Amino acid sequence: MTDVRATRGSVPGWVPTTSFALSVLGLLISAYLTYEHYTGSDSLFCAESSTVNCQTVTTSKWSSLFGLPVSLLGLLFFVAMVVLCLPQVWRRAPRAADLTRLAALAVGVLMVGYLIWAEFMWIGAICLWCTAVHVITFVLAIVVVLGEILREPAPEPAQTRSN
Repeated sequence: MTDVRATRGSVPGWVPTTSFALSVLGLLISAYLTYEHYTGSDSLFCAESSTVNCQTVTTSKWSSLFGLPVSLLGLLFFVAMVVLCLPQVWRRAPRAADLTRLAALAVGVLMVGYLIWAEFMWIGAICLWCTAVHVITFVLAIVVVLGEILREPAPEPAQTRSN
């Protein structure tokens, strides 16, 4: 039986490090937003104006999806991304981990598009913390896709000869 991990090429060294760092940063911001949501705190450390207003965004009807706070969904997303972007996972996990990472990011980018649309079209305000998460998600997606594009070809398996 062939070991799937042995047939994969490697990604450039900066990809696992960068993707992991971005995932951790997204996790920290999402954890902060989730904490603020569940404590009902209004100390979002966000400048308030008519356009930039974290309180308006995070308490709007658009701040929940299927009854779950968007911040919690973001937290769960980044927990998964931290695990999927561990350098060991990039190096040693089966190809299914790569596909899962890409699929999760596709969903994440679609979700970010939906949230940006809601902020501009319905809420009429943006949240700087949310924008940071959106940017991190987009940059993370670019890093991961580049990692897959730049992945070195897998080494050819050794041919065995039978006499």
